[in-house]
Amino acid sequence: MSARDRILGRVRAAVRDAPDPPVERGYRTASAESPGDLVTRFAERVDDYRAIVRLVSEEEAPAAIGAALAERGVARLVVPGGLPEPWARAVPVGAALPDDPPLSAVGLDAADGVITGCAVAVAETGTIVLDAGPGQGRRALTLVPDYHLCLVRAGQIVRGVPEAVAALDPARPLTWISGPSATSDIELDRVEGVHGPRTLEVLIVG
Repeated sequence: MSARDRILGRVRAAVRDAPDPPVERGYRTASAESPGDLVTRFAERVDDYRAIVRLVSEEEAPAAIGAALAERGVARLVVPGGLPEPWARAVPVGAALPDDPPLSAVGLDAADGVITGCAVAVAETGTIVLDAGPGQGRRALTLVPDYHLCLVRAGQIVRGVPEAVAALDPARPLTWISGPSATSDIELDRVEGVHGPRTLEVLIVG
């Protein structure tokens, strides 16, 4: 037995019957803000990340989806199950790629992009959170294609991360997205699309 093992053995023996200390989880939350202020702040933060962000009404959302896809020349778009019907119908006929049965990595890479909803969004950080719920699909759908069109309802926007954590189920697979995928080397040369979509477009619906 090494000296390390002997020391760790003594530590374990010393704390074997000790009670678990309480863990304080009273994270600081913010005072209430109006929904309009949250939408404005979220849009500003998303724009700071070099993502495309647009505000549309519920009635305008289908047309905005069609315009966004036409602008990028999207011909093959992954559409996860559970996407609201008006949004799904806005995808041009023949362009929708259902993920049932699940598309392979090669199939996802060949797609022009993916459209999803979200679970919650954070105004303070401009972050979108997906939890693989209806209209979001499995995690790979938003990591492999080069373009991600995400629709965020105004009512899903909370002020800060503590509020977002409180609204989420920690048992679900959570993906936190802050802008398009990007990284920089030591020379600060920015490279986009390394470990996720090169282009993120957000439609705030409300």
